[in-house]
Amino acid sequence: MKNLVDHLSQYAAYHRDTRNILTHFVGVPLIVLAVAVLLSRPGWSSWSLGELWLSPALLATVAATLFYLRLDRPFGVAMGVVLALFLWIGAHLAQQSTMVWLTSGVGLFVVGWVIQFVGHYYEGRKPAFVDDVTGLIIGPLFVVAEAAFLMGMRKKLQNTIEGKVGKTHRRNLKKAVV
Repeated sequence: MKNLVDHLSQYAAYHRDTRNILTHFVGVPLIVLAVAVLLSRPGWSSWSLGELWLSPALLATVAATLFYLRLDRPFGVAMGVVLALFLWIGAHLAQQSTMVWLTSGVGLFVVGWVIQFVGHYYEGRKPAFVDDVTGLIIGPLFVVAEAAFLMGMRKKLQNTIEGKVGKTHRRNLKKAVV
């Protein structure tokens, strides 16, 4: 089984251009939120559980959070908080009209992916999930890890990953396209 360093290093190998990483700070959360919105139907309110909205999104959130916690407790807690917030937003939108729910979910999903593909244009590489579908669940964790690195946290982890895949850079587009 892959550990945190293995997963983040493999994903980071596809994300070394700083512009691509920046697009991920917007695109990935939009996509994760879109999935939470779209998976929030069908859903049922459970009064016995404190008005908890029971839906496929809740199951996905619990499963993903457990996966992240298994890899790393601090990142797992951070991901759990973010996913819980997205779950709450998704539940709220799922209780609106079908038009509001579907437009929100699909709109966020499409915009998020457009931003992702712009970032990969800068990178000059295809998205990581094309070669390994686990990139879809590691992408959000990568964004949280990169945010931690930007705040000066987890330097040892950052150095280990950069030792495997190199430091980030800004690629010259003329060289990347040719």
